[in-house]
Amino acid sequence: MNAPWKPGSINGRDPFAAFVCDEDTLDLLRPVVEEMGWSADKCNMGGLRNAVQTLSVSASPNILLVDLSESGDPLNDINSLAEVCEPGTTVIAMGQVNDVRLYRDLIVSGLQDYLLKPFTPDQLRDVLAHAQAVINAPKADDAHSEKPHISTAVIGTRGGVGASTIATSLAWLLSHEKERLTALLDLDVHFGTGALSLDLEPGRGLTDAIDNPSRIDGLFIERAMIKANEKLSLLSAEAPINSPMMTDGTAFFQLQEEFRAAFDCTVIDLPRDMLINYPHLLGDVNATVITTELTLASARDCIRLLSWLKSHAAQSKVYVVANKVQTANLEISRQDFESSIERKIDILIPYDIRTAAQSAKLGQALVEAGKSSKAAAKIVELANLVLGSVESDDDSASGDKRSFMGKLGEFKSFLPSKKVKEEAPKV
Repeated sequence: MNAPWKPGSINGRDPFAAFVCDEDTLDLLRPVVEEMGWSADKCNMGGLRNAVQTLSVSASPNILLVDLSESGDPLNDINSLAEVCEPGTTVIAMGQVNDVRLYRDLIVSGLQDYLLKPFTPDQLRDVLAHAQAVINAPKADDAHSEKPHISTAVIGTRGGVGASTIATSLAWLLSHEKERLTALLDLDVHFGTGALSLDLEPGRGLTDAIDNPSRIDGLFIERAMIKANEKLSLLSAEAPINSPMMTDGTAFFQLQEEFRAAFDCTVIDLPRDMLINYPHLLGDVNATVITTELTLASARDCIRLLSWLKSHAAQSKVYVVANKVQTANLEISRQDFESSIERKIDILIPYDIRTAAQSAKLGQALVEAGKSSKAAAKIVELANLVLGSVESDDDSASGDKRSFMGKLGEFKSFLPSKKVKEEAPKV
């Protein structure tokens, strides 16, 4: 996971310390800590306030577990902890607020993980073991860092416009032609076609992740994802129609975090209705592809999606792709469509029923089944646009990985001014 509290030198520092708010948590914590080979004496009462006071006069441990249960404003209080916490400390928080937005903001601010109370000993072991693995992992040389992870979401304005076809083709191109380790995440849990279009069985990986988000880590990703080719892995589902999706969205954010660590690229086949309940899904997406047809209904919803993205995912570069475009019998001309949405269409993909049928029969991505087709050429052009724009932005940036203190300073502008209130999971 991405943690600005980067593990550093461990010489002369305690391996672990904890500051909790209640006796029940302390009683659960001590046996697990002893199992890990650490001293139970380092488990203290007092929560975040005691942690700040103690670390202001003593060295920070390698792993710090801190309880936010008595914190009225967890995000702002993390600032106080950062001021006394030395670089190289991996910080894990626990608390009683079950809100995916708080979880996401805590992770973005630099914490390694967030445990929702009450938790089980097994959940605690998993989180501590993962933190220890992060500390012991080989450190990358920042001067020779690899190119950034590129995350792309593909959204259709209407059902049947071909968003899934484009998402699958983009993922195949990035993995096969661009030779990038790529993850394809099909978030249509009940009716997704990612696996079907690649002639694969969807498996239970995505449903298991939704049911047990605390289990999501590098090992889970390795076991749950299905290989489409040497560099392309798929995570999807084919859940029963009578099984509604019960989640607050934590699993989706956690999956994206793990994908950033394990893959070069992520392509998300994102049903448009997911934006309503899980707007955080696009919080870290580099590029968003709006797939549309030249129809009145698609024009209306393209306008709405563009407006939503401007408000909720301003960091993401947006590409409008008109798919299945015919030379005649258009409901709306390109000129009128562009006038309606007040921007240019970036890519027009011609209607190619023959290649689409061949793709379905062979169980291959459209760009693989019809490599010489005009439709495939346009999707290749889209892939180059996505790669080029994201990488050029990265080249123009400083390229340095900022310290925790620097990142927190930037993050302060997003902190809420009011007290964080407990919120039940969204269904």
